[in-house]
Amino acid sequence: MFKTLVNAFKTPEIRNKIFLTLLIVLVYRVCCFVPIPGLDPWTVSASINAQDTLMGIMSAVTGGALSQGTLLALGIVPYINASIIMQLLSIVIPALEKLSKEGGDEGRKKIAKLTRYAAVVLAAIQALGIVLSWNNAGAISAVFGSKVVGCVFVGIILVAGSMLAMWLGERITEYGIGNGTSLIIFIGILSTAGTALVGSISTLGVAPENIWTILLFIGLVVLIFGLIVWMDLSERRITVQYAKQVKGNKMIGGQNTYIPIKINASGVLPIIFASALATFPQMIINLFWAGTPFAIWWAQYLGAGSIVNTIAMPLLIIFFAFFYAQVQFNPEDIARTIQQRGGAIPSHRPGKPTIDYLKKINNRITLFGAIFLAMLSLIPSLCFTLIGADSLGLNSAFTSTGMLIIVSVALELNKQLEGQIMMRHYKGIFK
Repeated sequence: MFKTLVNAFKTPEIRNKIFLTLLIVLVYRVCCFVPIPGLDPWTVSASINAQDTLMGIMSAVTGGALSQGTLLALGIVPYINASIIMQLLSIVIPALEKLSKEGGDEGRKKIAKLTRYAAVVLAAIQALGIVLSWNNAGAISAVFGSKVVGCVFVGIILVAGSMLAMWLGERITEYGIGNGTSLIIFIGILSTAGTALVGSISTLGVAPENIWTILLFIGLVVLIFGLIVWMDLSERRITVQYAKQVKGNKMIGGQNTYIPIKINASGVLPIIFASALATFPQMIINLFWAGTPFAIWWAQYLGAGSIVNTIAMPLLIIFFAFFYAQVQFNPEDIARTIQQRGGAIPSHRPGKPTIDYLKKINNRITLFGAIFLAMLSLIPSLCFTLIGADSLGLNSAFTSTGMLIIVSVALELNKQLEGQIMMRHYKGIFK
């Protein structure tokens, strides 16, 4: 990856894109520190339980902007959710599926436009929930003598900040090095983790014995990152043989290729979906029935950290991993494409035997990847707690979701830079 960065800076065109991307990222980070008028940041910070729950994930993704109650408190999260929903709807609704596959550039523009509209709606819904939570905590001041006006004002600022984050991400995608949405998430999580690590190091002057906890924590983080990278790059390659065909005076075909099936094809999405589903009821209860006996009972027996929640999370992750795998991988289409191109999988006849074989392989790989994600959602947090990292505030900053996102975005960024360098090289040859 370092070699790719060096080669990228040697190319003037790509270097300019990198500098422009850094400038946009700087603007984004500055906006993350712009406070919302009429909001008490200390009360907001105290009201958010920064664990691996829905609010904790949102706070980590925004670089701590949510816990500080700033302009970009919602960040890019509504746009990400809207993109995922549109991706799923494109499979369920035939009109959207046709638009995404056969519409070309116009179809993609229409899908992008619908995604923006959906992002505005989701931002308004999330802003409503957050405003109610902050109002219950007493963080919102009265504007023009009315608490209602104050809540509406804060909600509008939250939605506007989310749209600004979406616009900045699109500018990175269009004029920068690409993949702007993921890059903004990447920067937000890195800033949260870096702030927590710097804060823990600053405690060494008062408690020098924390050095061993910090070193052990860094070692565990490096080990987990290495495991995530290894799993993210792992894939099962299914060999496909193409028969030789004579067309005119030429013989084509006869070569072997393969179908790559990634072990962790769903990435971090199953963990995000499982966390959102597991914490959504508790968030609704805290918004409307905070402090009631029912809310206390739910938090104790079914809330985050409870035995039921701890058991349910891995099961939900496995379910969503299989659901996403079924949506993304279609054995019937792949088998049909192989047969139409004159290919076949060795030892398996075309048609139903090939489909059954692809289903079996995909289910096995998905199960292995789902178990890995389920273990990743539990083991790092448990290990960090055992070494005492939670007392330094490191446990909440380095979540399994955040580490998965960091690795995925870093690998994707490396692939994009390599692709741009290769394209620039080919252009130089043709000139």
